[in-house]
Amino acid sequence: MPMSEGALLLALITLQRGLELVYSARNTRRLRQRGAVEVAPGHYPFIVAVHAAWLVTLWALGWDEQVSIPWLVAYIVLQGLRLWILVSLGQRWTTRILVLAEPLVLRGPYRVLRHPNYLLVVLEIAVVPLALGLPWLALLFSLLNAAVLFVRIREEDRALSAFRSRPSALP
Repeated sequence: MPMSEGALLLALITLQRGLELVYSARNTRRLRQRGAVEVAPGHYPFIVAVHAAWLVTLWALGWDEQVSIPWLVAYIVLQGLRLWILVSLGQRWTTRILVLAEPLVLRGPYRVLRHPNYLLVVLEIAVVPLALGLPWLALLFSLLNAAVLFVRIREEDRALSAFRSRPSALP
């Protein structure tokens, strides 16, 4: 029996997220070896919980859904932004807030946006459920994600301002 469109999309997203976690863990190890210090780790389990619940809920409710082509195209366009972010940050990309005594990355989308990765995540959290015809799920997880991002961005900006007087970097 062939996979439904929803299951295929979710399988690809699940694989992508898993590979990102592996990449992040490798980069986190390397950054810590170079002296990076994690800032505000207490919020991290909440981010993980929101993202895991988002994916589990999508699987539970959207695995057998048809995929909306316009929303799928929007998701594919967002993956171009994801690639641009990953290439721009390189080994400094991680899912944690790490401060490193090196200049900030100011290339790629970071030339024009302060937090392009968070913009990407905000859009993905909404676009994927919309692609599966689950607008209430897009709203619910957008609100939950907004709550954790409010804390995360505040903590990241606080860390940035604390290190402004000397070279610093937040991957």
